[in-house]
Amino acid sequence: MDRHDPYAAALARCIALLQRVSDIDGDRAPRLGNADLSWTYCPEHDWVASFRIGTLWLAYQETGRDYFRGRARARDAYYDRLLVTTDWHDHDLGFLFSLSCVADYRLTGREAARQRALGGARLLASRFVDNGGYLLAWDEKIAFDNNEKGEAWARFVKGRMIADTMQNLALLYWAAEQEGDPRLAEIATRHAQTAAQYLVRPDGSSFHTFAFDPRTGAPVGGATHQGYADASCWSRGQAWLIHGFAQTYALSGEAFSLEAARKVCARFEQLMGDDMVPVWDFDAPREDNMPVDSSAGAIAAAGYLLLASLVEGDERRRWHTMGLRLLDGLLQRCDLTDNPQAHGFLDEGAANVPKGRVRSMLPYGDYYLMEALMRAAGHHRFFW
Repeated sequence: MDRHDPYAAALARCIALLQRVSDIDGDRAPRLGNADLSWTYCPEHDWVASFRIGTLWLAYQETGRDYFRGRARARDAYYDRLLVTTDWHDHDLGFLFSLSCVADYRLTGREAARQRALGGARLLASRFVDNGGYLLAWDEKIAFDNNEKGEAWARFVKGRMIADTMQNLALLYWAAEQEGDPRLAEIATRHAQTAAQYLVRPDGSSFHTFAFDPRTGAPVGGATHQGYADASCWSRGQAWLIHGFAQTYALSGEAFSLEAARKVCARFEQLMGDDMVPVWDFDAPREDNMPVDSSAGAIAAAGYLLLASLVEGDERRRWHTMGLRLLDGLLQRCDLTDNPQAHGFLDEGAANVPKGRVRSMLPYGDYYLMEALMRAAGHHRFFW
């Protein structure tokens, strides 16, 4: 590792921080940063539960230290429980199993981890709605209430897709290869096609969610759950699509995924303007002290660098440059890895601005920062 390279140096600081705080975490999963730079941990279950584990597996990959492998496996029992707890199953099963069990299997060949991950993939595939061609987002127990749409939208809760799911498809592609079951890859590709058609707007910006009539599969319309407005462009949703479409192209070779990745990348680049860290929603009114979202910057940085690795020439340089620009912005403004009080890597994450969850460490921001730093250093082996 070249300590004179700013990205290699930042990666070394991330690994040192993990070494310092992982015994404090124990078998708990960080959920949201506190004002004193410690963590609030997940309750029994949360969609963010695997991101710290993912950073531990990246640290193990980089260093080979058994300590990181042991800490990453500390929550094995949680994944056994996850497989059999129906109320915990939603569109985020890919996040949960890819960054834990798939990572373990890829790096160590552990069969128990492989079996857990295959079980997670089957559960994710079971959420596919053939009448519409998408993986169902939340179940009906979760109300679509962010914008108080009320009963007019409530009946579409069984017919909703979400931008975040693009980042979960890799679990299905991996499982399809492992089991020799092309149906799993077909589900992932069909969901990506539907996302490209309905989540991505003609100008390259995106809806956070899109609803379909669950009886007919007919498209109803786009909306938001965490962004400023239905017609706005929530920066983390756009970042999920950047990484997700690049990832889907890498795994499937489907041309539509490459074109969708190019489209959302170009629009994100345009919407950034001269900013170095993305604001939380590109269409929210610009105000003094407007929240940024370091997690959106980290996800997008990793996605741009992934896309750059899949194309050639001037296009490769364009996306690579944008990925490094986002990394530079994060390291200049949000980096906590030199702070001895910090238990996470990045400040100024915007978990949910409408609910007041702003300016805090986020475990997914940390994971994607570490992935982006490793991509900047030339790594191509990841858990997606």
